[in-house]
Amino acid sequence: MVAIAVHQLSKSYGRIAALSNVSFDVQPGEVVGLLGPNGAGKTTLMKILTGYLEPDAGSVKIHGIDMLRDPEAAQRHIGYLPENAPLYGEMLVQEYLEMMAAMRGVPAETRRDRVIDAVRATGLVDRVVQPIRTLSKGYKQRVGIAQAIIHQPQILILDEPTNGLDPAQIVEIRELIRRLAEKTTVMLSTHILSEVEATCERIVVIMGGELRTNASLEELRGSNVAVIGIAEGGAGDPYRGTPPDVERTLRDVIGVTKVESLPQRDDKLVRWRVTASSGTDVCVALYETARATPWKVGELRLEPKTLEGVFRDLAGTTAEVRP
Repeated sequence: MVAIAVHQLSKSYGRIAALSNVSFDVQPGEVVGLLGPNGAGKTTLMKILTGYLEPDAGSVKIHGIDMLRDPEAAQRHIGYLPENAPLYGEMLVQEYLEMMAAMRGVPAETRRDRVIDAVRATGLVDRVVQPIRTLSKGYKQRVGIAQAIIHQPQILILDEPTNGLDPAQIVEIRELIRRLAEKTTVMLSTHILSEVEATCERIVVIMGGELRTNASLEELRGSNVAVIGIAEGGAGDPYRGTPPDVERTLRDVIGVTKVESLPQRDDKLVRWRVTASSGTDVCVALYETARATPWKVGELRLEPKTLEGVFRDLAGTTAEVRP
């Protein structure tokens, strides 16, 4: 059964469309990153997924349970950490977690064991009798995650879990999320690209309230860009390929959408960057073309694609990207 099924979700605030016909599924055991710039609609989507906000149209099902028709039953499957964790600074960590366990309907006879499990899972053993207000921001995030898993949910939804943390704290929270993901379906939102690459298997990109892509990290990194270098021969050399002729030939290769000339180096190779349409094995296409010519091919390689590059292509801007 699908863990999260999102179908044609739409939500507007007045004239502003926060979400527009967004659809995707999350399978049990997946770690999915919800990626997008600030204001893309990520937080609105997460509030709808967790039942804190109703959509204008569309549906959400959690393990087959309709969130709009039976929100309490659906929410029993979910652990949720909002961007600003609901913490009470005057309470001790243990007191707070016991209260949250009671609010989540954990039976009294198992409540203590659940608190112990959550504390151990989040590395809070040495902080259980410490007032929450005295904790560092990293440990406060741990407490927020602990309250989200206190009822042992099947799905964990985290909204900007490392926002505002220092580098060491970010690494700690990433490691915690990876451990939790061994037993739980995880969906986390972020606009930090390195966060997605470090923790997620699949990426859902939201921009301007619309779904731009839904693919595995491996698929997004799959390159359809190659660099080919042709050796220039001397006058009368039968293997000489003149740059204008080579470029025209490259542009005529089936599947090729763009050919760019690259600066020449000292190795006497003339290089081009060749972009092909999705699904085209660009290196194979270029190799087969070169075989039918007198060219001396000195270089043929795929050009690695970064997640930042994918994001830039989707956004058309780098203004709000934080690598």
